[in-house]
Amino acid sequence: MGKKTRTRATAAATDGENPRRPCPCGSGKRYKACHGAGDDVIVIRPFEGLACEPDLVAMREFLPSATAPLPVRGGAPATLASVLPGASAALVRDSGEILLGMQVQTRSGDLAADLAAALTWARAAEPGSSLPVVGPSLRSGERLPDLLDTGAQLDLTLHKDFAWWLADDGEPGAEAAAMLERANSVILPTEQVEGKGVRAAYWVDTGSKAHLRWVRPEPEDRLMAALARLSERGELELSGDSRYAGSFRAHGLLVPVWDLDQEMHSSEWSEPAASFAARLDETLESLDATPLSLDERRARDVLAGKQITLR
Repeated sequence: MGKKTRTRATAAATDGENPRRPCPCGSGKRYKACHGAGDDVIVIRPFEGLACEPDLVAMREFLPSATAPLPVRGGAPATLASVLPGASAALVRDSGEILLGMQVQTRSGDLAADLAAALTWARAAEPGSSLPVVGPSLRSGERLPDLLDTGAQLDLTLHKDFAWWLADDGEPGAEAAAMLERANSVILPTEQVEGKGVRAAYWVDTGSKAHLRWVRPEPEDRLMAALARLSERGELELSGDSRYAGSFRAHGLLVPVWDLDQEMHSSEWSEPAASFAARLDETLESLDATPLSLDERRARDVLAGKQITLR
């Protein structure tokens, strides 16, 4: 079983934890409205040990319409989806195809355990079935890292809409068509930015701004130190058409965010992102030989204050 980073929610509450603070699970909700409601264990980094961890975090947090074959070891294959109809945890098509949802309504503190339970349920379910939520009775102790090829990346597909919700057997009924229209109306245009050394970087157009959201696999302290060193050198921007906006935490990983020139196409950021990835890798290596200077520590403190919240 993969190593898990955990915190005890019940212990935190008895130690005088502020119920109004952000929940440590990274949901962005207040503690009292999330896992402070009674779940006893929160796994801060549920996908730790998986090579596809950054893409899993992106699918859970901000990718609107995305699918990927799940690299399971043995058993029936499954497709991972950002969100399923009704925010279901799982569904089995009439054809027997299994789909698992990432963006679901759940009180569990361990997303990896929920996904493993949903997959186990789906493999035994009848075609045409769906699982609204993963209840405690479905959890067996298995977690997603126990079931996957830990070294595999996700072959992720971003979709322009939710047409893939429908089976290829005719036109949707009135209710399904209305559901699709509602879901499609709130999709933010999103594209994967690719390039040498670039993984889990996504261009997003929010309507008023364009952003690059880049889920990084490094430990937060080490990444923040490297970003501070780049900032002190004036090398934190992707290019002259970008501005570092801050970062947010999600399921144990840090996600730096840049504001981008909205007039530029998403593909135009591949080269700047690759150049930044090379600078960042070199800077991360330099941390082992040279500690942060006083000015770099000050820059780190400034960056730490630039924590943003997704809307």
